[in-house]
Amino acid sequence: MSIYDSIGGAPAVAAAVDSFYARVLADPRLAPFFASTDLERLKAHQRSFSAAALGGPEVFRGRDLAVAHGGLGIGDGDFDAVVEHLVAALTGLGVPGETIAQVGAALAPLRAKIVGAPAAQPAG
Repeated sequence: MSIYDSIGGAPAVAAAVDSFYARVLADPRLAPFFASTDLERLKAHQRSFSAAALGGPEVFRGRDLAVAHGGLGIGDGDFDAVVEHLVAALTGLGVPGETIAQVGAALAPLRAKIVGAPAAQPAG
């Protein structure tokens, strides 16, 4: 069984994304990263990404993570804070610790693509 199925599928992913962004936006360290972001679009994008990453049926069609986060100045502390909020959101929804650890293991390799990603260079 996939992580996606074990946590409850699309409804659980949607609840986790909503709880996660409520926590992130309430964090004064992280809120500035989202000041000019269309949050509904971002949440939809995150639901699709999360579902695909957790083994769900969705196909992620978003930009490469390094491109999407390039030039934002995201540091290791920012990444760690995001992970803390994700763990808190999943814990608050009753996701078992073992499953949260699996999610963490799946996301850990993304640090290199997100932290300190340079701004995308124009083609030409």
